[in-house]
This record gives sequence, structure tokens and C-alpha cells, in this order.
Amino acid sequence: MKHKRKILLSGISAALFGLLIVLLRFVDVQETGAGGTSIGLSHLNGFFFELTGVNMLWYDITDWLGIAAILTAFVFAVAGLAQLIKRRSFLKVDKEIRCLGGLYLLVIGLYCLFEKVIINYRPVLMPGCLHPEASFPSSHTMIVCVIMGSAAMLLHRYIRQKALCRVLAAACCIIIAVTVVGRLIAGVHWLTDIIGGLLISAALLALYSEMID
Repeated sequence: MKHKRKILLSGISAALFGLLIVLLRFVDVQETGAGGTSIGLSHLNGFFFELTGVNMLWYDITDWLGIAAILTAFVFAVAGLAQLIKRRSFLKVDKEIRCLGGLYLLVIGLYCLFEKVIINYRPVLMPGCLHPEASFPSSHTMIVCVIMGSAAMLLHRYIRQKALCRVLAAACCIIIAVTVVGRLIAGVHWLTDIIGGLLISAALLALYSEMID
């Protein structure tokens, strides 16, 4: 039953992500974005954007947290490489690490996909940019949630000290929470961009949890 729940959670999250894309493309679409770009669910997104405004300090803070997530992924990549060199076989690398590599590749693939298949653009022009940037889903939210969420799943498998494990797991959760809230109030994404990032992250993490179990 536990495995079925994880698969169901992944499927529901992915389905809601797809539904959100449909809503953004066809419901309440108006030219309210930067440079007259269109955004779906414009009244909801516009209301939240007016509520938060733009705060570049929080944008910078969440950028630094993104770097922390990338460094975390690098640590696991080095651990996997060390196992590969020592054991001389990819199949002898821990299953958790192999699946993690696949998860990272999937995230990179989704990032590249939505840079080409643009659902909507940012509500503001970023400093130094002449044209609006793709905004959906929030790739920053997706990357941090997936990397730190998967890291939290693996801590107890590689760290024997329970106290340290709890501290690091709490740090992962704090980084995720601050990133999501910070990205919301930074004003560089629409509300639905963040929701989209959370939904696709939930789908990927539930799938990863099922794979390593």
C-alpha cells in the first residue's frame, strides 16, 4: 500500500501540473506581464503580484540558497564517482546514487524543455535583460526542492549519527521553505510559477522515493 500511495501521489501531482498548464494557456489570459506579455489566470496572478511587489533582496537570498543546493548535488555526484572508481562497475554504485543521477538528469531535461516551450514570462524585466524571460515553472523552486528533498531522504542511509542527521534534515527543510517563500515575495515569478514548481517537484520526489525503496 505504501508503494501505491507514492505512485498515486506522483501521478496526481503530475496531473495537477498538466492541468495548471492548461489553465494558464486558456483561462483568464490577459496581457499583463512585462512588455505586454500574456499570462493566464491573470486576476489571481496580478492580485498576488500587486500584494508582494518586487524585492530583489529576497531574489538574491534565494539565489544563494540555490547555490547551496547545487553544492549538495555536487557532493552526491562526487560520492557516486568515488564508488564507481572503487567498485569498477556502474551497477555496483549504490542504487540510491544511481537513481539520484537519473533524477538530476530529469530535472535538467525539464529545465531545458520549459526554456523552449514557454508557458508564460516573468512579471518583470530582470536587470540587464532587454526581453522578458521564461517563468513557468519556477526552475529555481524545482531545483532546490528536488535536490534538498532527495538529500533529506538519503541522510539516514549515509550518516550514522542520528543527531547530525536530524540537524541536516532540518537544514534541508529550512532551505526549501525559505526558497519557496522568498521566491514568492521576491516578485520575479507569478504565483502559479511557484505552484507549478512545487507540483513537479512533488511528482519527481514521490517517484524517486518509490524507486529507492
